[in-house]
Amino acid sequence: MAHRRARLTPLGRRLLVDRVLVMGWSASDAAKAAGVSRATCYKWIRRFRDEGEVGLADRSSRPRTCPGALGRGGERQILRARRRLKRGPHHLSAVLGRPRSTVYGVLRRHGQSRLDHTDRPSGVPIRYERDHPGELVHIDVKKLGRIPDGGGWRMLGRSTETRRAKGRGLGYDYLHAAVDDHSRVAYVEVHPDELGETCARFLARACAFFAEQGVKVRAVMTDNALNYRRSVAFLEAMEELEIAHVPIPPYHPRANGKVERFNRTMLEEWAYVSLYTSNSARLRALHRWIAFYNQRRPHTALGGRPPITRL
Repeated sequence: MAHRRARLTPLGRRLLVDRVLVMGWSASDAAKAAGVSRATCYKWIRRFRDEGEVGLADRSSRPRTCPGALGRGGERQILRARRRLKRGPHHLSAVLGRPRSTVYGVLRRHGQSRLDHTDRPSGVPIRYERDHPGELVHIDVKKLGRIPDGGGWRMLGRSTETRRAKGRGLGYDYLHAAVDDHSRVAYVEVHPDELGETCARFLARACAFFAEQGVKVRAVMTDNALNYRRSVAFLEAMEELEIAHVPIPPYHPRANGKVERFNRTMLEEWAYVSLYTSNSARLRALHRWIAFYNQRRPHTALGGRPPITRL
């Protein structure tokens, strides 16, 4: 594709050639009318005569040979150092004696430009994406303290008087979230607990929600909490729905990172973005935010598109 300040597009090149070869214009007059040099005019005439219409198309500006390019041996050296040291381009550049940009370019081409895409101790990749919606759904529960009527400490400030006036013991809301691995479409419910029976009912309704979008849930990934691993109700719900269970490795919460990252986004953009005067006011705003997240909010991992576009 021609750059945004190019004088000639393929159509303009054809017009330039036609003015000389068909209309009988001189090369100087045709070049002047197009705002290019005579050398440029002769170049397109030559290409048209040699290759026809194809010769007027855009070509890659990449050189035919790159004598200074890094060889495969150099790339393997950088990748081995990355796996061994587990450090970024700045550190590897100093260790290997190569430019930082060269090291980063190799890591990016091989999909290793982000250290947080792998587990540091084991080196096992944790950054992945399933090919189709419903292949894997991540499930988790986020505990969130309730807001007293009149507002909490974020509105009134932290003080002994505030704690005495508002009292304690309001408890927590448990936000049950399900996030599709491929599309990042999310489904959230708020419950007073995270018991196995509650998780089982949430799973059934989450699967019904995805079914309304035309998606069949094949497997769910959870952490190793007992309400997922040993709850009879939850295990029976998975069996009834014909869903496979994919528990994360012990002590590796980042393996369930998509729903963990969603929880963080939900807190930053919904729970803590406004000064709510009551818990019910915050919960009413949740439904609006979930609809915005699924249907309109740009997602970085999806190229700036909202999750619903992947369904």
